[in-house]
This record gives sequence, C-alpha cells and structure tokens, in this order.
Amino acid sequence: MAMRWMRMRAFADLLDRLIYTRSRNAKLKLIGDYLRATPDPDRGWAMAGLTGTLDLPAVKPALIRAMVEERVDPVLFALSRDFVGDSAEAIALLWPARHEPDEEPAPLSLSQVVETLQHLSRSDAPAVLAAMLDRLDADERFALLKLATGGLRVGVSARLAKTALAQAFGLDVDAVEEVWHGLAPPYAALFDWAEGRGSQPTAANVPVFRPFMLAHPLEAERVSLQDYAAEWKWDGIRVQLVHIAGQTRLYSRAGDDITHSFPEVAAAFAREGVLDGELLVRGEFQGGEAASFNALQQRLGRKLVSARTLADYPAFVRLYDILFDGGEDLRQLAWTERRARLERFATGLDPERFDMSAVIDAADFDALEEIRAGARDASIEGVMLKRRDSPYVAGRRAGLWYKWKRDPLIADCVLMYAQRGNGKRSSFYSDYTFGCWTEEGELLPVGKAYFGFTDEELKWLDRYVRNHTVNRFGPVREVEKALVLEVAFDSIHESRRHKSGLAMRFPRVSRIRTDKPAAEADTIAGLRRLVT
Repeated sequence: MAMRWMRMRAFADLLDRLIYTRSRNAKLKLIGDYLRATPDPDRGWAMAGLTGTLDLPAVKPALIRAMVEERVDPVLFALSRDFVGDSAEAIALLWPARHEPDEEPAPLSLSQVVETLQHLSRSDAPAVLAAMLDRLDADERFALLKLATGGLRVGVSARLAKTALAQAFGLDVDAVEEVWHGLAPPYAALFDWAEGRGSQPTAANVPVFRPFMLAHPLEAERVSLQDYAAEWKWDGIRVQLVHIAGQTRLYSRAGDDITHSFPEVAAAFAREGVLDGELLVRGEFQGGEAASFNALQQRLGRKLVSARTLADYPAFVRLYDILFDGGEDLRQLAWTERRARLERFATGLDPERFDMSAVIDAADFDALEEIRAGARDASIEGVMLKRRDSPYVAGRRAGLWYKWKRDPLIADCVLMYAQRGNGKRSSFYSDYTFGCWTEEGELLPVGKAYFGFTDEELKWLDRYVRNHTVNRFGPVREVEKALVLEVAFDSIHESRRHKSGLAMRFPRVSRIRTDKPAAEADTIAGLRRLVT
C-alpha cells in the first residue's frame, strides 16, 4: 500500500518540480526519470495528463467551485483565488481535510484516482472527488485538481513530454508521434515497446494523426523564388484529413479529433489518403470563397451542428499538401513532387468542399513583397514560403518553410479595465480591456490583450492600474479613462457579441502612449473603416 501512495506522491512532486524548472533539458530529465521509475498504469495516466489527452467528463470547474464553496466561505475563496491567481492552487491550500490530525489518510494511487473519476456520473462526482481530496495533502490535491480539469500548465508541451519519453527509453520521437493518436491511455502497448516486451505499434488500418510540418517566422531573410514557392497563409485553422479502412477523421493542429464539428467535410472525403490544409467557411469575400476567421468561429467547438449552422457557415478545406496517397507515404518526396501529386488527387474531390491553395505568381522577392503589402482580404493572414525541394517533416526545421505574416493594423485605444493574470503573472494586473470613442463621446470596449509588452512595461502598467483604480468588480478593476495604449491587431471584424459591434483578431499591446491624451484616441467609426 505504501508504494501505491508513493505513486500519487511522486506525480505531485513531478508537477511541483516542473513548475519551478525553466531549463528544457532539466524538464526532459525530470519526466524521463519519473517514467522509468513509475510502474504501469500510473506512468501512462501521467503521460495522458501531461499531453492533454486525459478526459474526465464528470469533473468540471463549476462542479469543483461549488464543492469548495460548501466547505469554505465563498468570499474567502474568491479573495484567495484572486490573490493566488489559480483556482486549483487556492482550493488545494484552502481545502479543510476532515480526517483527524493523528489519523493516517488512506492511500491513493494515480491510477486509482483516474480510473475512479473516469467512470463517475455527474451526480456522484462531488461526493467522490471530495472524499479523495480529504485523503490527500495540499500538493497532491493540487495535482488531482489540475489533472481532473485538464489544465496542468506546468510549462510542458505535448511534444516535450513525448520527447522525454523517447529519450528515456531510447526511442525515435517521430516514431512515437506517428502512432500516438492511434493509442489510448494508459498506453500499455507504447511502454511494452519502450521496454522491449512488445513490438512497435503501427498506424496500419487506423486513421491516426501525423504531426504537422510547421514554419519559422521570416524575419530579415530575403529568399529566392527560384528556391521557394509562395502561397497565401489563409486565416482559418490548420487541419489534417485522414481516410483509411473506410474511416474518415478530421484533426486540428493539436491533434484533436474535430470530425463531429465539420461532418459535411468528413463525409465528402472518402478517398484513401492523408491531406493537409486550411479549414475555412464560405462567405462574401473573393466571390463567395472564404470568410473571415470570425465567421469560422461560429462553427468551432460545437459537438452538434444544426442544419441552419451548416447552411449559414458552410465549411471547406483549402488544400496545402499531401502526406499519403492511398497507402503510399509521400512525406520524403520534395514539395514540388508532392504538389503535383496533390493536384492530381484533388481532381477527384468535391469542389464545394475542397480546393487548392494557389501558388502566388511573383517574378521575384521584391514583387512578392508588393503583393503581400496589398493583401487585406479578410481570410488572408500573410504569405507562406516553402522550399521547393523540402520533404514533409514533423515540427519546424530551419530553412524549409517560412511564414511571413502581413503587417499588423494599429489603433490607439484607451485602457478601461484590468484583471490579474495566471501562473507567474498572478500577482500582476496583466489582462487589459481597452476601448475607442463613439461619435457621442462614449468609450466602448473593442478588445482585450494579454501580451506584447515587456516585463518592465508590465510592472509599470500594474502600478498604473493600482494607482488609478476607480471601481472594482470582483477580480476586475476599472481604471481612470486616461491612458492610451497603441494596440496592434491582425484584422477587425463585425461582431454581434460586443457592444461596439467589432472584434479584433490577435490584439496585443505594442506601445504605451503616455504622450497622447485619451481624448485623441481612435474612434469606433475609424476602426469600422478597417473592417474586412
């Protein structure tokens, strides 16, 4: 029984160390050491937590908040959450365990926790989860709550966790990635292969996700269009279409299965192969081709899609690349060869659901720069540059693909509200809501930004918020309408969800304008002229 307790304790210790470890190599070693020392199935559930593949549907944040407010004064909890900046940490510290001080809590293992929570009904979840929290110390409670809500936030990406596993057992990380989405937690077959007890899992006859090839930002480089092909960088979401053994899956960039959200696209892809493309919805732009990302958002995250939504926001995929043609793996071919194969493959697909991302016709880099500068279509985010002889490789490889985003739009906005951040920013007011003026002189919110400023600017802004607060609404502070922030954003769209009628895409603070009076900030009417 002691070993079972040590397993939960070890996972809590792992999370604690990862939070306070900055070095990538040190994180890899911590995870690798844990995986080698921990038996099955605990280490498999730990990997599921670290990679975001653990699903505990009965446990939701609202349920946890309701539980803690039954045991702790709600005002005390709200103040503690605001001070700490993280709900799981605040609950873990505040939770009043009900065992006697000299009573040894019954032990729990990581697998006990996960396997119990997996099979709970929502009605049973509060009592069972509360009983578990009673049996754990503060660090273990924190680990349990983070695991249960699916947001570990310990500075570990899914790729880093898989790299740690591969390094710990002498595996090729790309081979792990290749089969990862065809396996289910707690990954018994994967660890059998890692420790030599079983054969390498394969993706044969299973519609698994393959890692995307990614691009580096183009900074000061100027490349030759003899060596690189240029395409538009479309402003949708990157997707992978997989059809094998009569099954079709649509995967997001993170490897999430989004087939249920776009059933019409999945139904139209019935030819064996694997394609890479950009998911968009049709709209009024470019003769009814692609609408803005704001329109696509009406489709994202829906488990059930109504007939009206399907009609109002019809989805399609603009194809970028081909990974498999039938059962033939094309990833080692040069981009020019894959492009030719993709064009042939696409001729057999429904043109209402699939089209090709065209190569930009430019004589040289200077000509391409002019074309890019003039691109303000709602669905264009910039330009992609792809080396013509590049194979399709997972992740970012220097010199193969570049992304060259269009220059951002700029607006001078007035700071209106601020809220504390999370994690290492939990002590700072780092989330800023800003607005612009109506013709009647009313200030309406047009966006919210969390980044773009330096650490020193963050400290300055935090002091400003504290010294110029005029009202409080829970964790939110209203400030004097006196500070102008220069905000950069990729595009702006009509929105019925906001009082201003506008929504910015990727807003970020680019400059603090202490030199500019708030009355001279931009207007809603001026922003509306930038709508694409």
